[in-house]
Amino acid sequence: MGMPALSHDWTAEMVRALPEDGNRYEVVDGELLVTPSPILPHQLAIGELYLLIADYLREHRLGDVVVAPADIEINDRTLVEPDLFVVPELKAPVPRYLESASQLVLAIEVLSPSTARADRTIKRRLYQRAGIPEYWVVDLDARLIERWRRDDERPEILSKELVWSVASLSPPLTIDLPVFFARVYRE
Repeated sequence: MGMPALSHDWTAEMVRALPEDGNRYEVVDGELLVTPSPILPHQLAIGELYLLIADYLREHRLGDVVVAPADIEINDRTLVEPDLFVVPELKAPVPRYLESASQLVLAIEVLSPSTARADRTIKRRLYQRAGIPEYWVVDLDARLIERWRRDDERPEILSKELVWSVASLSPPLTIDLPVFFARVYRE
């Protein structure tokens, strides 16, 4: 089943007014994106990435990692919920949602059959336009991560190791991708 895009000039306010029915609703440039509940491996991948990134960020005091659903309202016609995203360390009072993508350090989407087109094209272009330093697309079937940076025309395809750091002076986080995918699939 593909991700339906419902034609209408949707706003972030209209999306927030939709009922909580188990679907994820996002809007990009007025286009409504509807995603059904994810499958279990999708959620396990998010959990594994969260643990790796949260430990790294906490150890080096570099920021916070947030798990969807959590809104990022880029403008009144664009509201997205990446599966995971990293922001500089949040201070009290913590806002209800982010009002700018400029705060993002990293956005991550785990592909599902219903999200692949939007994740690889619509959202990728949005995150690049917004100037987010990195965007990862996790492909569970291919067991790889597509790493996109702001100005990339093609992704860096990673299947062995992903090395990432928030700040140039901080030690990097290194993710052994075969081990990561083995954990997701409980192998």
